[in-house]
Formats: sequence, structure tokens, C-alpha cells
Amino acid sequence: MILASGLGAPAVAQDGMEPDRSATGGAQTLEDILARQRGDGIDDAFRRDNTGSPDTAAGIAQQLGTLGGSSDPELWRALRYGSADITVSSGGEVAAVLVQDGGMWWLDFRRTTLMNWGGYFLLGVIGALVAFFLLRGRIRIDAPKTGRTVVRFRAIERFAHWLLAGSFILLGLTGLLTLFGRTVLIPAFGHEANSFILIASKWVHNNAAWAFMVGLVMIFAFWVWHNLPDRTDLKWIAQFGGIIGSKHPPARKFNAGQKVIFWSVVILGASISASGLSLLFPFEIPMFAKTFAILNDLGITGLLGLDPLPTELTPQEEMQYAQLWHAIVSFVLMGIIIAHIYIGSLGMEGAFDAMGTGEVDEAWAHQHHSIWLEDVKAADKGERATGDATAAG
Repeated sequence: MILASGLGAPAVAQDGMEPDRSATGGAQTLEDILARQRGDGIDDAFRRDNTGSPDTAAGIAQQLGTLGGSSDPELWRALRYGSADITVSSGGEVAAVLVQDGGMWWLDFRRTTLMNWGGYFLLGVIGALVAFFLLRGRIRIDAPKTGRTVVRFRAIERFAHWLLAGSFILLGLTGLLTLFGRTVLIPAFGHEANSFILIASKWVHNNAAWAFMVGLVMIFAFWVWHNLPDRTDLKWIAQFGGIIGSKHPPARKFNAGQKVIFWSVVILGASISASGLSLLFPFEIPMFAKTFAILNDLGITGLLGLDPLPTELTPQEEMQYAQLWHAIVSFVLMGIIIAHIYIGSLGMEGAFDAMGTGEVDEAWAHQHHSIWLEDVKAADKGERATGDATAAG
């Protein structure tokens, strides 16, 4: 909804009076042109509907009678506004769009608002983490290490994690290069280097996407059961993961913070994957017209005080919405993952071992996941007791 209402064509300026276009014979005036240049927008029905008519054609025996009822400007106007009667032999609905009039707002948003706010957001996340580290320092293991380790993640789980993480890093970097290439790479390295980098980035991005989706499915299957909310999460949230108070709150295999990360990755990753598939297969997987129709039918736009969302989109407009949604959600997930990388490496002692070797020291496990450690020890005792009983029998 935000995407459609906030990123659509500029709002039409309403001054309560129709401009006087008598001097131009009904065509646009200088005021209309200046208003568009300012981004004010105008009510262009006077042009949209002025596309000629066969009824106005001169008789075939009269002068200019063979030209029909539409002039060349009227024909191009009909092409621009999508009202021309076009027949194509192949390509379907996409090929019938000869002039796509709705692309300028997308281009302007992409090269200004998206780049600026997306860049500021990532820099803000990094700045906040630097400030947190300077104030809080690294989270240390309170008790001395025991030298005894417990298995935190199996090899297949670590493979799924690194498949997802590695592919997402590649996708994030190549996506940023694609978005900021004209602004950053061309001034720094020139057009030829930018072309080479972006062609390579596109190839990497399109192929790493499949690894990301496979990894996403794998981690969901492995960990969804452990990431369901429970009552222990409330205590963890109340103590803000141990920052408030003198003791670390108890937690199962995943604490509340890790569950937020998990569901953020699953939900946002699935959304990014859906829009990514729409971009990988252009014009084959339209999503937004149907989504907007559902939101309109549910009355959500009315509750938010918004006008009904557009439900008739050209194939090109579908792609524009998909690209912007893909980028916006990716920026949000990149910010979350940057915080996750910080906690899993520099921010917390012993955290990297969980995904590095798959084993963690019991002191670390007791401090951060005490309930899970007790469950693991109980399971080990049960297995040993069963083994002893079998051997004795």
C-alpha cells in the first residue's frame, strides 16, 4: 500500500479552476509544462481523451480525406496513454505497449529516494552498532570456560546457514552495485569498468538467487519448530537479553532476539524471493495488480485514508513495482543481517563457534541458552542410561 500510494504518479494539483487553453486550441499551455517540470502534476484528461475520431474524418473525395480522423500527434498521444488500437502478431500484452508513460516516476524514485534513504538506513545501522560497541563493549562469557563442549548445530544445519548467508551477501553486494553504479562507479572508475562490473554483478545476482532460496527453505525446515514463541521469550524481552539486570535470562535453543532474526529472514526473504522470481521471469509472474485488488476489497486502503490502489497495471508497471519492492525489502533485511553479523562475530564472545565448528563451550551455553543446555544434558543422560541397560541385558 505504501509502495502504491507513495510511489505513484505525482498528485494532481487542484486549484478549483480549469486552465484557459483557448489560445492553444485546447492543447497544453506553458503553465501545464512548467507544472510538470515542478513535479506538481496536472489533470491531463484534455490530452488523454483527445486522440482523434473516425467520425471527424473528411470525405474520401475531399482534400485530406485519405488521412482519416486522427493526426500524427493524436496517434502518438493514443499510444502514450494506452488507448490506441494495437494488434501484434507475437509477444502478447507486453508487445502491445509501444510507449510506456508511467516509467518516469519509477526512475525518479529509484535514483533519488530509494538510493538516498536506503543508503542512509544502512549507514545508520552501522553507526548504531559502532556506538553500541563503544558503550557496551563485547559481551563476554561471565564464567571461566569449562573445556567441555556441546553440539549446537549439526553439519547439515551449518551448511544451510552458510549457503543462505553467503548467497545473501553476494546478492546484497551485487544489488548495491547495480543500484549505485551510475552514481558511484562511473565517476570513480569510468563507464567501461562500470559496464563490466554490472554485467558480472547481474550474472552473479541472478544465479546466487537460487542458492538463497534453497538455503531459506532448508533453515525453515530445520529451525521453525525451535522458533515458535513461548513464555520464556517474555522474560528475555523484559531483560533485553541480559542488558537490563545482572543475570542473563534463560532461553531455549533460540532466544527471543534470535527468533526475531529467524522470522525476519523467513518472511522478508520469502517476499524478496517472490519479487525476485517476478524479475527473473519478466512479465510472467505479475503480483501487484491482484494484491492491490485484494487490499481494496478488504477495505484496508479506506481505513488508512488512502485512495483505492490501481488494479489495472501494464506489464511494465508490474515490473517497476516488483523492482522497487525487491529493493526496499532487501534494504530492510540487509540492515537486520548486519546487526546479526555483528552479534555473531565481534559483538559476542563464543557466538561464532556455534556456526564455525558447530560446538560451544558449556559456560557459553549455560549463560545464553540455559534451558536448552539442560535439555541436551538430560537427553545425553537418557541415551547413556538406555545404552547401559542394553549392554547389561
